[in-house]
Amino acid sequence: MNIKDLDREEYILSGNSSCPGCPASIGFRLIGKAVGKNAIIVIPASCMTIIHGVYPHTAITLPTLNIAFATSAAAASGVSAALEIKGKNYPVIVYAGDGGTADIGLQALSGSAERNENIIYICYDNEAYQNTGIQRSSTTPYGAWTTTTLKGKQEKKKDVPKIMASHNIPYVATASIAYPIDFIEKVKKALKIKGFKYIHLHAPCPTGWRFPSEKTIEVGRLAVGTGAWILYEIENGVLKLTGPSKNLIEEGARKPVQEYLKVQGRFQHITDEMVKVISCEIEERWNGIKMVINLQKVNGT
Repeated sequence: MNIKDLDREEYILSGNSSCPGCPASIGFRLIGKAVGKNAIIVIPASCMTIIHGVYPHTAITLPTLNIAFATSAAAASGVSAALEIKGKNYPVIVYAGDGGTADIGLQALSGSAERNENIIYICYDNEAYQNTGIQRSSTTPYGAWTTTTLKGKQEKKKDVPKIMASHNIPYVATASIAYPIDFIEKVKKALKIKGFKYIHLHAPCPTGWRFPSEKTIEVGRLAVGTGAWILYEIENGVLKLTGPSKNLIEEGARKPVQEYLKVQGRFQHITDEMVKVISCEIEERWNGIKMVINLQKVNGT
């Protein structure tokens, strides 16, 4: 697939209220390119609620259910069940931020995954509660400044894709708005799979991460190039690297993480010792990936 193969129709209108360089609106635009006009969208309280627009106007041209912060997965499960009863085959897609996924919405998300509900859940992870004042979330990475972690967060980022994989659902993937074709292909694959599908979308936020709005894609690519964000998919329990991450499994193939950190104002305060902690965390994640891939080779999967 390449850019020329994408749907020309737009499902999020220009002139919406997203910030310049907003990764949430970029991600939603890419979802539209993948699913077309027949999908039903579920959005909890988030940046997308604002981007969506104030009733009776909307910037989204797809049928959309705005729902309470904690209940997007539960609401999507109900919509999916109703469609099945009516014999309708429309994909139901949750598009939620990290606050409504990793924190406030985790209980409904876990329940829906455990029941293997037939929905696609996409978390656009901008790594903080950006819409309400840039407060920390559990997916805020170690060392990052937020308005509630003025000296940098002291805890590591919650690994939500790993949590979702532990539910033994048929499909889990990570993606980045900086690599649109990789993301679109994963959404298209999820559309063909029955059951619960989870995609965790890395979404660099100019406002909260403190970088110029024209550098959203550049920052996203640096996250992948330094190995701070790993692109992979787990289909029926089998993990494989995708996109540029396929060639970054060895430490020497990755750019120094400082290249990613130095372009973000939220990391301007970090010390050399904190950089070492971040580097070690990245290497631990990659070692975990390598261990799984090597084990799969031994088992012939």
